[in-house]
Amino acid sequence: MKAIIANVGFGFMTVPFPEPTAPAGSRAEVFLRYLDYFRDRLAAKLRELPDGELRRSRLPSGWTPVELLRHLRYVELRWLEWGFEGRDVGDPWGDRRDDRWYVAPAETLDDLLRELAERAERSRAIIEAHDLDDVGRPGERWGGEPPATLQRVLFHLVQEYARHLGHMDIVCELAGAPAGE
Repeated sequence: MKAIIANVGFGFMTVPFPEPTAPAGSRAEVFLRYLDYFRDRLAAKLRELPDGELRRSRLPSGWTPVELLRHLRYVELRWLEWGFEGRDVGDPWGDRRDDRWYVAPAETLDDLLRELAERAERSRAIIEAHDLDDVGRPGERWGGEPPATLQRVLFHLVQEYARHLGHMDIVCELAGAPAGE
């Protein structure tokens, strides 16, 4: 799996679609396959965009493709490490500035993809260390509500990636880059 994660930074389609009929050793493996696939497709879409499109917003909401990339890395941090494991992560909202997504001008696509690959490794380690029925630790992430199970957190992450990958398809289409799978 390390080879797949390392290739996320290059944006090549290295992760096959997790076909529903493909045997999996566990329910956790199904979640891991989808997350790997979505990260791989995101990286590929970003690599297919012309450089001038990476920091350009084509949508009324104003976000840029590199801001979306950074946001998704922080989504995994917030839900798995800060939320589920209850760890102190410094600034769990570090993808935001002035109440919107933010990427510093000096941060490159390569930097952001490398950070996503590192986050993917950390997320995989957390997922593999727990049972899907394990309940997260109480903490700020849950806003006073009882913590969710790992399975519920993973459903949320899959939903988040799928939704935002659809957003990237729209951006790619508007920019004249390939859209879809």
